[in-house]
Amino acid sequence: MGSSHSPFSGLKHFLNGEAGGGILLMAAAALAMLIANSPFAQLYFHGLHSPIGPWPLIEWINDALMALFFLLVGLEIKHEFVEGRLSTWSARALPIIAAAGGMALPALFYLAVIGGEPGLERGWAIPAATDIAFAIGVMALLGRRVPTSLKLFLTTVAIVDDLGAAAIIAFVYTAKIDALALLAAALVMGGMFALNRLRVVALWPYLLLSALLWLAVLLSGVHATIAGVLAACLIPIRGRPRGGRPGEGMAGAGSPLKRLEQGLHPWVTYLIVPVFGFANAGVSFAGAGEEIAASPLPLAIAAGLFLGKQAGVFAALWLCVRLGISPKPRDASWPQIYGACLLCGIGFTMSLFIGGIAFADPALMDEVRIGVLGGSLLSATAGYLLLYWAGERRGRNAG
Repeated sequence: MGSSHSPFSGLKHFLNGEAGGGILLMAAAALAMLIANSPFAQLYFHGLHSPIGPWPLIEWINDALMALFFLLVGLEIKHEFVEGRLSTWSARALPIIAAAGGMALPALFYLAVIGGEPGLERGWAIPAATDIAFAIGVMALLGRRVPTSLKLFLTTVAIVDDLGAAAIIAFVYTAKIDALALLAAALVMGGMFALNRLRVVALWPYLLLSALLWLAVLLSGVHATIAGVLAACLIPIRGRPRGGRPGEGMAGAGSPLKRLEQGLHPWVTYLIVPVFGFANAGVSFAGAGEEIAASPLPLAIAAGLFLGKQAGVFAALWLCVRLGISPKPRDASWPQIYGACLLCGIGFTMSLFIGGIAFADPALMDEVRIGVLGGSLLSATAGYLLLYWAGERRGRNAG
């Protein structure tokens, strides 16, 4: 019955970690933009594209380090769906429907603003994702003005959102498939499934096979980071409880998934995601006139994030409550709920990541960065101000 082991305290610890990581991510992104527009800009860009073995540094970050980010995402999704906040269909309804609305409307806004510009339609998924670390980081700045229920709502929506983004990367942004490498990936996954059936709880065999799976997926033509999500699905959540036999009990001290999740979380939150932000947020504004900021691509991304996200998530949530599918987040007013929906428009990490897959042209990637930064900053600022005002108002009314 110790509170230190309750699911709620575990999620609270997770939220605290995401908040700190989000603030660090903001600092890393700001530093990247500062350096990219300083006398050190050439050193910054040259360093990112310097070869380290077979790849430049930027590809090691985006394809290898981010595979660990997706592994953690997969572990958190599985944990929440098996025994966490999304373990029942009634609990899943609101975040799944809200996330679906929050992915569909931004894509429609993007396509409407693009207006049939040739080649740019590939970026329709860029504004569809929410950056959980950044959004929770903004909420952390508001302290007790935001009820815990809203933090949980935002987290669960972002978790489902990440699953949708991973599916989009796998099925939409895969140009050609190497059947032999894909067969190798399937065989490795079969080996991980067999370990599950044999109730193996040691972590090292799963980690070894996960590394082989990443290599096979990389060679297959599917984006290598998807291997992280696939591996997470095959790491067992049930372990060996103290004094028990293998396979008994729920996730706990003996759970391979929980051990890996806890070990990986600080590295991803405080190192990998900030490093990704630093490597990908640096955009030089030298020579970038109003015509670039007003061009269709950045405008479409910013509109999708700022307008499409808030509208999609809020409309889906309101319908769920109105139709009796799910109650609204507890102790939260409608203005506070709308503020949380605004924060869903912070698409920083995942939006930049999808943009890098959708567009290989460096000039277009600069436009992607401008659109992502613009839409995310608008969403963060508007969400922060509304939540601050609504929290103060609610506090005065309660007093």
